[in-house]
Amino acid sequence: MTDQENNNSISSNPFAALFGSVAAAKHFAAVQKQQQLRQLTGDETSVSQDDSDNSVSESLDDCDYSVAEISRSFRSQRELCEQLNINHMIQRIFLITLDNSDPSMKSGNGIPARCVFLEEMAADLDAQDWLDMDNVEQITKVPENLLPFAVRCRNLTVSNTRTVLLTPEIYVNQNVYEQLVDLMLEALRGAQFEDMTEFLEEVIEALTMDEEVRTFGEVMVPVFDILLGRIKDLDLCQILLYTYLDVLLYFTKQKDIAKVFAGYIQPKDPSSGQMYQKTLLGTILNISCLLKTPGVVENHGYFLNPSRSSPQEIKVQESNIHQFMAQFHEKIYQMLKNLLQLSPETKHRILSWLGNCLHANAGRTKIWANQMPEIFFQMYASDAFFLNLGAALLKLCQPFCKPKSARLLTFNPTYCALKELNEEERRSKNVHMKGLEKETCLIPALSEQEPEFANSYNLVTENLVLTQYTLHLGFHRLHDQMVKINQSLHRLQVAWREAQQSSSPAADSLREQFERLMTIYLSTKTAVTEPQMLQNCLNLQVSMAVLLVQLAMGNCGTEPLELTFPLPAVQDSALAYVPEFFADNLGDFFIFLRRFADDILETSADSLEHILHFVTVFMGDVERMKNPHLRAKLAEVLEAVMPHLDQAQNPLVSSVFHRKRVFCSYQNAAHLAEALIRVFVDIEFTGDPHQFEQKFNYRRPMYPILRYMWGTDSYRQSIKALADYASENLEAMNPPLFLRFLNLLMNDAIFLLDEAIQYLSKIKVQQIEKDRGEWDSLSPEARREKESSLQMFGQLARFHNIMSNETIGTLAFLTSEIKSLFVHPFLAERIISMLNYFLQHLVGPKMGALKVKDFSEFDFKPQQLVSDICTIYLNLGDEENFCATVPKDGRSYSPTLFAQTVRVLKKINKPGNMIVSFSNLAERIKSLADQQQQEEETYADACDEFLDPIMSTLMSDPVILPSSRVTVDRSTIARHLLSDQTDPFNRSPLTMDQIRPNTELKEKIQRWLAERKKQKEELDDTLN
Repeated sequence: MTDQENNNSISSNPFAALFGSVAAAKHFAAVQKQQQLRQLTGDETSVSQDDSDNSVSESLDDCDYSVAEISRSFRSQRELCEQLNINHMIQRIFLITLDNSDPSMKSGNGIPARCVFLEEMAADLDAQDWLDMDNVEQITKVPENLLPFAVRCRNLTVSNTRTVLLTPEIYVNQNVYEQLVDLMLEALRGAQFEDMTEFLEEVIEALTMDEEVRTFGEVMVPVFDILLGRIKDLDLCQILLYTYLDVLLYFTKQKDIAKVFAGYIQPKDPSSGQMYQKTLLGTILNISCLLKTPGVVENHGYFLNPSRSSPQEIKVQESNIHQFMAQFHEKIYQMLKNLLQLSPETKHRILSWLGNCLHANAGRTKIWANQMPEIFFQMYASDAFFLNLGAALLKLCQPFCKPKSARLLTFNPTYCALKELNEEERRSKNVHMKGLEKETCLIPALSEQEPEFANSYNLVTENLVLTQYTLHLGFHRLHDQMVKINQSLHRLQVAWREAQQSSSPAADSLREQFERLMTIYLSTKTAVTEPQMLQNCLNLQVSMAVLLVQLAMGNCGTEPLELTFPLPAVQDSALAYVPEFFADNLGDFFIFLRRFADDILETSADSLEHILHFVTVFMGDVERMKNPHLRAKLAEVLEAVMPHLDQAQNPLVSSVFHRKRVFCSYQNAAHLAEALIRVFVDIEFTGDPHQFEQKFNYRRPMYPILRYMWGTDSYRQSIKALADYASENLEAMNPPLFLRFLNLLMNDAIFLLDEAIQYLSKIKVQQIEKDRGEWDSLSPEARREKESSLQMFGQLARFHNIMSNETIGTLAFLTSEIKSLFVHPFLAERIISMLNYFLQHLVGPKMGALKVKDFSEFDFKPQQLVSDICTIYLNLGDEENFCATVPKDGRSYSPTLFAQTVRVLKKINKPGNMIVSFSNLAERIKSLADQQQQEEETYADACDEFLDPIMSTLMSDPVILPSSRVTVDRSTIARHLLSDQTDPFNRSPLTMDQIRPNTELKEKIQRWLAERKKQKEELDDTLN
């Protein structure tokens, strides 16, 4: 062994810390080698004192017998030297030996005179006279005379360790802090961690008793620096990561270290969101299977080349990652829990860290954040950071996340109304979140309403607020990303297939893009669908539904009240202090489950009744939830938790059985149906500049819910009851809810199908141009514009077709049992003109303009539309007033149109009884049309005074508008007020109860009609 090698060996040896310097340790080792070799070679070798300075190898050369024996025990001379060092150090530290030589000789051999000879062990080891660590660990019985020396030895070790940590600079070329970390790692691997921590406790006590040379914090900071440097390069699925986390778990349980840790993790700039990610705790939270650099899949360790993996292989990899995630989240949770429970000081510091971190990252929710990812990740902590933090905080909330938990109702929402507090106030009141008073709450506080702030807020309140805000900043964004990635994957897949079919050179590039995006998708999906995290979040959101319903009922106690209707009047409600993100998180989570983890909804069906309570209470009640957009979102939540008719069958889950049981037996079915219809109406006017386009998206989930409700007796009866009430109160001051609903439903149907028809016509023209080769001569840029235009028209046509299919289908099943409203003059003329207009395009001469290449690509279902329209006609055809109104549609009705409809019904193979019934209806309407035509000829010369100024038709029931003093027909103004409660001539407020009948004009019209009728009869008699 060279001097350099020997020096390195001693420098890296942890026991070198027992000497004042490396040189002293080296000198000691050299002397011990010489003395040990003299002992091994024996007196017969007659080696002089001068010869003992020779190298170990030369000494061994002089004794063949010794060399042979030692060679059998050790593989090399280096091992021999190392073993001799270990033996002497054990002897010196523990004062024990296996050397039974003459006590007078021991001192000369470098063996302390006080060493105790281990006779039994020497016998067991067959006269082996050196010690190694395995021998020491095997000692089961310590001789009594050894105990005092062992205690002194331990004290000396503690003292020397303290010296090492306080004055590390004297140990040149050594990093004592790395040695400490490595010793702890080794102790964890060898299941000796308890012994190690017991020793460390004594060292810590010694360090904290005297901090003149260096404070305890200054001792620990380099250790944390080492951990930070090592952990940041580890991945989620590396076992070593969890060993380091175990070290940190001990640190967060040890009061002195935990105090330093809580200070160490504070960022240099507390106002910078991204700086929290660079702290030790933030570095841990940043570990995930998500991409470290957004969009960069190179060097990503998960789901590479997914197209080459089978679904089963991907599932196995996902399951493995989930196992690591569950363990990872448990470690983070335990660290936070340790800090919260250890002392008031560490509790305050970690809660302050969390509160400041969330406040500094509040900008993650801004709209621009998703549009400029480069700037976003320079300013704020990562998605992985918030996902892991949310998972850990969810675990902290579990003890009170039970629907019947008494602790749950101790939540105090006035926490969220507190304004700026100083540090001492935050500590005394247990308030660590900032800026919540600026959040929009479920309802605005009344001007005279003053919150009753608590002197101190409990941990339940703070945990709930911190957790919900973390989910608001993290989970919502990841959900949004998942939806967008899904859409992009679909578009890429379509483009890739088209490129393959046309042998385009772009096919390879598109496939590569698809592969990369699929890697991102699978990584993101795996990160957000860890089962335990989802279950914990489900528990939280169900509990939040219970809590918000209790607050909506005005419950101020800790015992839950039974939900009954009607609800009490809202007065000084605590909902004025509950931020909207509480409800938004709830909605977002259940919508996410429906899209990406539907099986959890089925297995947790018994909890869903609380969600139905929440939706029933808030969705239709502007007094308890002002934001119409948020109430509309609750309709999507309802769609998510209800059973689906198109549910994919999962052999492991009984599909929708449990959800069907909960939904169909819901005790407040009537109120839930009314709430759904009310929010359908309310979102017509949200005050948003984009309200017209938004309302169709908001109403999309409402149609399948209505269809399912109509198929369940309890819901259907409640809907019919609303219709009956509307029929009885048509001229009430405020139009009945169901009447307004039907009016808007028809408005939507007219607009949507008309738009769909226009887009399909444009697509047909462009497809013809392309097929004729007219695009071939265009410049590349002009052709791209054409392709882009065609794609845009296709997307718009598809959306409007889907929505129009839903609206017409809804009218079809509603008219099966609700007839009186549809045949009333308020609505009859509108629905008839709508149905005839659509038939004209679907079966008349204009239908050729809609024959695009692939109906299914645009969700165009002309056969279904014709069938639904005919069903509506047949449902209402028994009413004479309705049939008499059909011919009055001068724009679209003609007997030929109905004959063409019959031919189409035959062509699409509709049942014979349907075709016969529609044919008979067409004959009845034709007969009435002939009769009306004769009457119209009789009244054709009516004066303008008798005509409705809006519709230009003869008035049957003229009324006077109070503000403008204009006379209109009653049915005309009634239809107008369903959508707009203003006078159409001067925009002043107007309701039906304010109009007055124009009796004088009505009598004049009736006299004129009687005279015209009499004149016609006399003329007919003369002609006959």
